[in-house]
Amino acid sequence: MVIPETFKAIRAEENSSGNIRPLLKEVSLDSLPAHEVLIRVEYSSLNYKDALSATGNRGVTRNYPHTPGIDACGTVVYSADQSFKKGDLVLVCGYDLGMNTPGGFGQYIQVPAAWVMPLPEGLGMRESMMLGTAGFTAALALYKMEMNGQRPGNGPVLVTGAGGGLGSLAINILSRTGYEVIAATGKTSAHEYFKSIGAAQVIDREQVNDHSGKLLLRQRWAGVIDTVGGNILSTAIRACQAHGNVAVCGNAASFELSVNVYPFILNGVNLLGIDSATCPMELRKQVWKKLADEWRPEALDQISLGISLEALPKHIHLLLEGKIRGRVYINLKD
Repeated sequence: MVIPETFKAIRAEENSSGNIRPLLKEVSLDSLPAHEVLIRVEYSSLNYKDALSATGNRGVTRNYPHTPGIDACGTVVYSADQSFKKGDLVLVCGYDLGMNTPGGFGQYIQVPAAWVMPLPEGLGMRESMMLGTAGFTAALALYKMEMNGQRPGNGPVLVTGAGGGLGSLAINILSRTGYEVIAATGKTSAHEYFKSIGAAQVIDREQVNDHSGKLLLRQRWAGVIDTVGGNILSTAIRACQAHGNVAVCGNAASFELSVNVYPFILNGVNLLGIDSATCPMELRKQVWKKLADEWRPEALDQISLGISLEALPKHIHLLLEGKIRGRVYINLKD
């Protein structure tokens, strides 16, 4: 494999108006940080955090210009760490990739060896990025819920933000593993889509947006995978069955949470924080192994859209406008 002096990347740069926008650029290989493992990126994926980074959110990325992309899958070109060798197929998701370290929206990344894991057996590179951080987060949520006693026989599991990548994959993984799924979404016109990927019931998100002020609500689900935060999360907690698990995975609606203690001290509801970025490597490998095997979503092609690097800036803006359903993965090979 010939290592080029430059490579294609989507760079978030400030324009003459002071706005930061994603642009397709040629980037010098020498600009990559001096970490142990150089990887030729074959596929990446588009996440909400990437869209924020690409448009100048300094809560995600401090300094610009910058290459976003919190997910990357590809081939090792060089490794100063004996854990990896040239030609290994590897996966990097989370840590600081794409936040303040140049990420998977470039054809090459150079990262610490501690961030790199072998591509799970039985999972192709394209499939791994159909899953990406969204699929890993959904699976990590279910893993922690089941560690805490969640079982299909306990009752249905609510998924909020069901139309997003994380929500769609959560529905399909839960359905695959025998759970009855209630999908809460603002995209109720896509009712058939949610049914086709495994939702038993589709409800409007306003049904999970209670403003009554009640401290507890009628119990409606045995567990929750929440991707939106705010009052929807508060409602989901107050309507959760006794000893159920509520996994907190995102803040698409709000980073704030206002809830009283009664769901926890009277109903024994468990609030589980899901941090996919800094998940320990051994746990990370266990969850990815499940994703490659018994938890492998059956509707990946239906949930995912493949695009080129050139098309990525357009899809970044579509994601921020709420106009993308499911997952977007990027082919960087060409």
